[in-house]
Amino acid sequence: MEFYTIGVYNSTEEEFFHKLTLNKIDTFCDIRQRRGVRGATYSFVNSIRLQKKLKELGIVYYYVEYLAPSPAIREVQVKIDKKNKTQQRVRQKLDSSFILGYENKVLEKFNFGEFIEHLNISRSNKIALFCVEENHEACHRSLVANKFKAGLNYKVRHL
Repeated sequence: MEFYTIGVYNSTEEEFFHKLTLNKIDTFCDIRQRRGVRGATYSFVNSIRLQKKLKELGIVYYYVEYLAPSPAIREVQVKIDKKNKTQQRVRQKLDSSFILGYENKVLEKFNFGEFIEHLNISRSNKIALFCVEENHEACHRSLVANKFKAGLNYKVRHL
């Protein structure tokens, strides 16, 4: 089993789905809190449209809501971004206060063993962890990926 991370910002629809097919992703885990994106540019990753396209490509879709940061945790990063006058789409890294909150309130409570068992039962081999940020280091998916890599010894690649 291998894990990948993928974001959507600064990708076209064609580029986004090409990355998935090129890397033979068979399972797509949406770990966003809100499964929609404002505006037409990235509307192809709005939940219903995304699920339809993934089904056409033969990729299984899972919404893993328990890995999404809560509004309170997200607000920590929003405040830091405002203070630093940084837009979410250009942020390069997560603030340590966000990381600590996410690790303590989400990752420590998530049952990774059960999740891996579910992926094994569904015969998943190449799993993409998805959120919107282009740079994985600016997104909670990097924290989840670190758990799979360092904590559980799985291979992780950022697309």
